[in-house]
Amino acid sequence: VQLQASGGGLVQAGTSLRLSCATSEHTFRGYTVGWFRQGLGKEREFVAGIRWNSGSTSYEDSVKGRFTISRDNARNTVDLQMNNLIVEDTAVYYCAADRGVILSNMRNTRAYDYWGQGTQVTVSS
Repeated sequence: VQLQASGGGLVQAGTSLRLSCATSEHTFRGYTVGWFRQGLGKEREFVAGIRWNSGSTSYEDSVKGRFTISRDNARNTVDLQMNNLIVEDTAVYYCAADRGVILSNMRNTRAYDYWGQGTQVTVSS
């Protein structure tokens, strides 16, 4: 399974970006998909996740109310809408997927077998 993350860029604080994660499997049915990020010199951290079949979602506290993860059935992508971006959101964003991930381990990077290549998000002040 290959994942392709896209949509990153350089934006000003307060603006928005939309990231997308696509799969070589043509569908994420049966998968949990997570978005993670890694800032310079920091550990990779969970941002948001979604279980494709149920639509159940989870968010890291600092992005609640600003970021929305969603599934696009037509495009077979998992998107991360990021609004009101702040400088602290600057990082490489990765999507990950796995069939065995459930809500209780969704935040654990080691729970995912498949990872995309990452897309850089830079927020300037």
